[in-house]
This record gives sequence, structure tokens and C-alpha cells, in this order.
Amino acid sequence: MFSIVQAAGWPIWPLLLASIVAVALIIERLVALRRVKVVPPDLLQRVVTEFRQRGATQAMVVDLEAHSPLGRVLAAGLRNEGSSREIMKEAIEEAGTVVSHELERYLTTLGTIASISPLMGLFGTIVGMIEIFGSQSPSGSNPMQLAHGISIALYNTGFGLLIAIPSMIFWRHFRALVSTFVVDMQQQAVRLVEVLHGERRS
Repeated sequence: MFSIVQAAGWPIWPLLLASIVAVALIIERLVALRRVKVVPPDLLQRVVTEFRQRGATQAMVVDLEAHSPLGRVLAAGLRNEGSSREIMKEAIEEAGTVVSHELERYLTTLGTIASISPLMGLFGTIVGMIEIFGSQSPSGSNPMQLAHGISIALYNTGFGLLIAIPSMIFWRHFRALVSTFVVDMQQQAVRLVEVLHGERRS
């Protein structure tokens, strides 16, 4: 592997850096975007039960905000439980926007890596081809040596695609996951508003 990196030349080093960053971001997002961590099951029911028993206490709201992204959205509703339905919805929407932005953290970087990696690989191949053809003598060239040089130059393109394909797959997966979480949080927040205004029992 190291011999391939050496043979591919300096353009492969940015690709190696991009691959390290992509792997780190994928691992971080896999850990951060777990459903049990973002939208914990039965959290809404627990909040409704506690609210009916003790009301929206300050300690309950603070604990809920620190619990999870869904908790922050629900806490925004509880902080305005004495307000009108419209004000409560506005507070929840504002909290939801912030939470959604935080869930999408690093996804732009991952998407950028997925987009530019093939271009970086192509650039490395072009640089390699220029060096190969520039080193040929005017009297003629060795076809075997030329073919070997071209195959080495193509390492950059291959490595760029190797980075881009999984990066794009995970980027699309994480975007879909965030969208699902946001919709789920919106639905649960609407249920909380209806419960606080006495429009539904649970």
C-alpha cells in the first residue's frame, strides 16, 4: 500500500487527508445520530406524565433540555405552557430549527469530500500523465514503461473514487436520517402542544 502511495506521487496526499477526515466524520455521525440518542422512545409520554403530576417545573425543563435533541424541542414548549398555542408553536419551531442545524453538523464537509474526491483523483492522474509524457525522450519510448507509468497515474483516480463512493452513500444516509428525526420531533411536539392545551389526553 505504501509503495502505491509513493508511486502515485504528491497529488495522492490530499486524497489521503480527505479519506481520514471522511472516516472520522462518518464514525462521529454514526455515534451522534443514533435514534435512541436523538429521539428517545417514550420521552413524550414521560414528559406528559410528569407535567400532569407536578406541572412544568424549572428543574424538569432544564433536565429535559440536557436530555436529548427531542428534549430540547419539548422543553421549548413547556417553557411557554402558559402562552397561546401560536406562541408555543413558534418557540418549538425556533428550537427545532436550532436542533436540526446541529443534527446536520459536519454533513456539509462530508458531502464536499464526496463531491471533490473524484476531481482530486482526476487532477492527480493528469499531473501523473503530464510527468510521464514529459519524461519521454524524442527518439522514442518504451511501451512497457509508458503503460506502467499510466497505470500508476490512474491510482489517483481510483483512490478518489474509493473515497467518494462511501462518502456519498453515508452523506445521503445521514441526510435522510436527519429528515426523519426532524419530522418525528415535529409530530411529537404537536402532540405535546395539544396535550398542554387540553386537546388530547396523551
